[in-house]
Amino acid sequence: MIVVGVGGMGSATIYHLARRGLRVLGLERYDIPHAFGSSHGVNRIIRLAYWENAAYVPLLRRAYELWRALEAGAGEPLLVITGSLDAGPAGSPVFEGSRRSCELHGLAHEVLSSDDLRRRFPGYRLPEETLAVFQPDGGFLMSERCIVAHVVAAQQAGAEVHAREVVEAWEPRGDGAWLRTARGEYTADRLVFTAGAWNGALLPELAPLAIPERQVLAWFQPLNPDIFRPERFPVFNLAVKEGHYYGFPVYSVPGFKIGRYHHFAEDSDADLLDRDIHPRDEDMLRECTERYFPEAAGPTMALKVCMFTNSPDEHFIIDVHADLPQVSFAAGFSGHGYKFCSVIGEIMADLATKGDTAHDIGFLRLGRFGGRPA
Repeated sequence: MIVVGVGGMGSATIYHLARRGLRVLGLERYDIPHAFGSSHGVNRIIRLAYWENAAYVPLLRRAYELWRALEAGAGEPLLVITGSLDAGPAGSPVFEGSRRSCELHGLAHEVLSSDDLRRRFPGYRLPEETLAVFQPDGGFLMSERCIVAHVVAAQQAGAEVHAREVVEAWEPRGDGAWLRTARGEYTADRLVFTAGAWNGALLPELAPLAIPERQVLAWFQPLNPDIFRPERFPVFNLAVKEGHYYGFPVYSVPGFKIGRYHHFAEDSDADLLDRDIHPRDEDMLRECTERYFPEAAGPTMALKVCMFTNSPDEHFIIDVHADLPQVSFAAGFSGHGYKFCSVIGEIMADLATKGDTAHDIGFLRLGRFGGRPA
């Protein structure tokens, strides 16, 4: 079996296939890990309360189990629990959706006012009308280290992984597939595409449905570092008048980390993405920090460009190819997918080996966009 793309999803897929005793090759166009996709920048949020769609919660429960198992094998911290906050005005999708998912799935949670937040977590200074769902199981994943852990564990189970090997062409051959890179040609009985923002260039069906978008992350040195430690500052999703923001405590590298969903809404070809930082990138993220996290708004520590790859409804696209049962794909993770890598790897291994999975992914199938279902 061949897996194209060894980022968050691909590394987990290779791991799960190798654990099942299968011969698997992973091909990555850049380094492992690298800073050109969607997984760099130290960490990514994980949370059980899920405002986007409560149907994700069962997948998240399995993801937590798999992350903990990977962490135990790796012998290093990969999942850090801080609690999570989903905050916004009453009636906002972030707050109401998060509360609904907690109630539907029986998740431990509290509803906090802006005054409650300020007393309990003094790094927050949110508008008076803000309400927040606090869920104690939220936190963050060490995203680059998780990729490394999946790859190392897969290699130990017999997988072969090649970096800096760009796929130039592929085609079905009989019940399998042929693939050419700059380094050679390969054949396999199954082909899995987990190439992130490059999926659309490899599978025409995904080109109009998985659109890369420029995203920027900022780290600011807190003026009061003590209140931005992980034990005192939960990760957050925050809906305010300026937009929808997310952020992290100080951990591993200097600085409070913040980003804005869809930043300046700059869609791009993955290979042509503007990777330079501009003054307005920093200004927008600093303005939010100064207003709502004023004691975090010290000197700039770092600014990094990454990518979202957005589907039209911002839900994932996971399926087997309608015409080629030997081909499966995972795409369109829309800025909220990393936390699912561990379970997506399990799902993709199911699809590659059995053509289906016991996990409920009906709401993530390609057919919802009007194409033929697999």
